[in-house]
Amino acid sequence: MPLRRTLSSATSVLKAKLGLRYISTTCRAVVLPRFGGPEVLEVRHNVEVPELKPREVLVRACAVSINPLDTRMRSGYGRSIFGPLLPLILGRDISGEVAATGASVRSLSVGQEVFGALHPTAVRGTYADYAVLSEDELAPKPASITHEEASAIPFAALTAWRALKSTAQITGGERLLVLGGGGAVGLSAIQLSVAVGCHVSTTCGKQSIEWVLAAGAKEAIDYTSEDIEAKLKGEFDAVLDTIGAPETERIGINLLKRGGHYMTLQGETASLADRYGLAVGIPMATAILLKKQFEYRYSHGIEYWWTYMRADSEGLEEIARLAGAGKLKIPVDKIFLLSQAREAHEAKDRRLVPGKVVLNVD
Repeated sequence: MPLRRTLSSATSVLKAKLGLRYISTTCRAVVLPRFGGPEVLEVRHNVEVPELKPREVLVRACAVSINPLDTRMRSGYGRSIFGPLLPLILGRDISGEVAATGASVRSLSVGQEVFGALHPTAVRGTYADYAVLSEDELAPKPASITHEEASAIPFAALTAWRALKSTAQITGGERLLVLGGGGAVGLSAIQLSVAVGCHVSTTCGKQSIEWVLAAGAKEAIDYTSEDIEAKLKGEFDAVLDTIGAPETERIGINLLKRGGHYMTLQGETASLADRYGLAVGIPMATAILLKKQFEYRYSHGIEYWWTYMRADSEGLEEIARLAGAGKLKIPVDKIFLLSQAREAHEAKDRRLVPGKVVLNVD
């Protein structure tokens, strides 16, 4: 056999063993070259596929979901951090197949179906044929759910997990109030809390009542037509406020028992950094948070927190277990193709699709 053919055959075998049959040096991605409306998103076909660091995993995407953070970032939220790094690839959630692994990765293997989510500050997101995540940002995808269903779960569920398990450390028998239970984080919080035996109450719009009750909430209050404080009886051990408006903060604080935890998704760090720059905005946000923590601890005897998503391998494994058992679901309202990212963002901006939107990567 000629030497060239022998080398070619050996290379093919090696690539197959390493999973490199899935990989090219460039791939298709939805790129954000500048901040603005959905029209600024560009589908590019020659975006570089990064080399892997030892603890990183290359995932061939099958589906990615759109989070509120994606549309806010596209519009300029976080510009103090991301502006100098443009162009960006948006996207946090992903479900797909391991295409290659870094030298130190031990828990995942090439060809395995996985799902997971990137940290909020990641620059190279998941709106692409290939995405790079760290090993602890991924878990095996439950076989009982589709890639589209799986891609809707991790970022929202890990955000809820951080608040409930890491911050409030909820346990069975406690009472939890979720303000804004109809969104993905709210639905995740309800289901995670029910799974450990908590009694959950929630507020939401009329169109979400059926969803939140099916998720396990014991009572659901339509905030558009009912008096929340009049309807809710007793005090709560923890409040997760997914809305973060001054009125919801007031209600949440007043409904907590002493020693309880109030957690809001709407921290002010990014907005203050955008307004005043990183050097001034971040210390200012820290000062505001510390001031509120001190005031509420003194006046109400409660703990006050800004909460956000972070990688948590233990949390993602539990989320995968619950999703696989049918105990954690985020309804997918509409599926677009990756090439239709503009249309998907426009649908979310115009509130044409109230629930979760997923991009199919085919």
